[in-house]
Amino acid sequence: MSTDLEHNRTARDAVLARVRQRLRKTGDRTGARATAAGIVAAQAHGPRVPIEGSLAERFATRATDMASTIESIADRAEIPMRVARYLDALVLPPALEKQKSHAGVCWPEFADLDWRGAGLDIEPRVTTGSDRLGITGCYCAIAETGTLVFLSGADTPTGTAILPDTHIAVARADRVVSGMEEAFALIRRERGSLPRAVNLISGPSRTGDIEQTIVLGAHGPYRVHILGL
Repeated sequence: MSTDLEHNRTARDAVLARVRQRLRKTGDRTGARATAAGIVAAQAHGPRVPIEGSLAERFATRATDMASTIESIADRAEIPMRVARYLDALVLPPALEKQKSHAGVCWPEFADLDWRGAGLDIEPRVTTGSDRLGITGCYCAIAETGTLVFLSGADTPTGTAILPDTHIAVARADRVVSGMEEAFALIRRERGSLPRAVNLISGPSRTGDIEQTIVLGAHGPYRVHILGL
């Protein structure tokens, strides 16, 4: 991950250096960068409704509002069994029954789990685009909007979350922040700078373009199920 960040910084610095050269800007930019970082860090937040109760509970409520389903688990080892149970309980129209699959892909961090023991065929690889099931973690979750936050990287391939028909995400209660502002502040604090891509996912993919009728699965997963640790 540190190699990816260093590569991104190097590429960014090269582009900005060419821009400054064309603009005939010279001199040390260290002070300007520090000033810009200070402005971002000190940026006042706009009016926000206070969140009552725990952030995890608010996230669960808002995620459900966004058409995700969510269940709590006590231990990481439960993940395969809970995934299998969720898939077995899916009730799909006959035309969509072929989407119901017990095979799929997962992020490398879940490669050690007993998928076979739960009757699942899960591979820790990048999706080819034809996989029906994708299992991921997430960087953090946003209580205010029921949103999952994903950072691009070699061990966190974005395609696993957006290409399969069914996306199952594991979210930790201690990684739930109150709002989007806190999510980006957390990224800067822990990573130093933003990665190449940050993806915010709030429930299944949807569109209302045709007669303002909401259709799920328009350009991504038909369903998002969250396992909360």
